[in-house]
Amino acid sequence: MEPQDLGPLVYEVDGPVARIVLNDPARANSQTSEMVHAFDDALTLADRDYSVKVVVIKANGKGFCAGHAAGGGYEYPEFAENMEHWDSVWKAQSDLFLWPTLRLWEFRKPTIAQVHGYALGGGTYWALLPDMTIAADDAYFQMPLVQGLGFPGGETMIEPWVFMNWKRTYEYLYTAQTVTAAEALEVGMVNRVVPRAELDATVEELAAHIARAPLSTLMATKQLVSRAWELMGMRMHLQMSTDVMAVTANTSDARAVRTAMMERGLRPRQHAESSDDET
Repeated sequence: MEPQDLGPLVYEVDGPVARIVLNDPARANSQTSEMVHAFDDALTLADRDYSVKVVVIKANGKGFCAGHAAGGGYEYPEFAENMEHWDSVWKAQSDLFLWPTLRLWEFRKPTIAQVHGYALGGGTYWALLPDMTIAADDAYFQMPLVQGLGFPGGETMIEPWVFMNWKRTYEYLYTAQTVTAAEALEVGMVNRVVPRAELDATVEELAAHIARAPLSTLMATKQLVSRAWELMGMRMHLQMSTDVMAVTANTSDARAVRTAMMERGLRPRQHAESSDDET
């Protein structure tokens, strides 16, 4: 099947394996509105295709995904519309960063994230929510929003479930900790770490191995595992995160952090790291 150009990403199918390839390296594959919608469209294509058994999520460029499209003059049209009606972005946040993220979590077929370089902020959701994550040895992960933007985390706080350890979760979020691929493997955030040159081959071999099983069996297996996590409250907690984000968007001390970041012309990761330098 010929690759489909969906704008900021490419969707392709090769036998039982579909690939969603983030393809906006000029923006560091950041999650613009267009990227989020295209990603959701690609999941729909993969879901409807009975020949597809496994979906691989990967990226072109220097890194995987730099998170939300903050800075650079980009504005989310959904945010502007929501502000016009409510003077709030609560609904827009849900439309862009809650329901599509839950869609990925609940996607019925096996998923593999293939991560190289940076996976930051909201980009860590696409890197860590899939069923399996294979990382290159140059990969690193960070949620910089507590230090960088004064937010409690992303709109869907996956970290308690990713770490399943509150000590590690607190340190990661409170300090905007950068976690290397090797450290991510040690704490169970990823399945494997391989040399960058071997990343494609490793993921393709893994996807082909998974695809040997019947599609209905794979879907049933995924349903049982994901429901076990949901019985521990994961789905409800992801929704609660967006509500808390809507509250902290209006607190004065958090707004001061974002104002300082904008005045200095920094991105969240840069601002979080510069704050560390100043303390």
